[in-house]
Amino acid sequence: MSTIKTKTPPNGATDATASNEPNHRINPEVETKIDNWIEDNPKDWNYIKGLPIDRLRRMVILNDLRKTAAIERIDQETLKAVNDDPKRKQSYDIQTEGMSAEQRDEYIIKAERERRRIKQQSQDQTQSRKEGVGVGV
Repeated sequence: MSTIKTKTPPNGATDATASNEPNHRINPEVETKIDNWIEDNPKDWNYIKGLPIDRLRRMVILNDLRKTAAIERIDQETLKAVNDDPKRKQSYDIQTEGMSAEQRDEYIIKAERERRRIKQQSQDQTQSRKEGVGVGV
């Protein structure tokens, strides 16, 4: 559940392995967003810079816990919606026959996420087509 991605050094690299410190990936787009936020919120940035490292670490963990709780809440709402819809429930019962309850729930959640993703993509494409159509004067 770590939010920091580390990059494995190529074979023969000794800089990172000698000091036992991982090479952290740098995403220029993310760095730009962060820099812009710092520029727009200097008071908040000064507050964050003044926090002890242990407090910052605990804040990162709390953030992860909140994200996980939100995902679990959405997953439970998804399962409830499926179980409350007899047609969808029957369809998933057929598809997940022979699976354990845990596997069934994982399958349903994954399928519903994919369904939402496809629906959202379709809506986004429809919206961009509507915005692209115009009459020149």
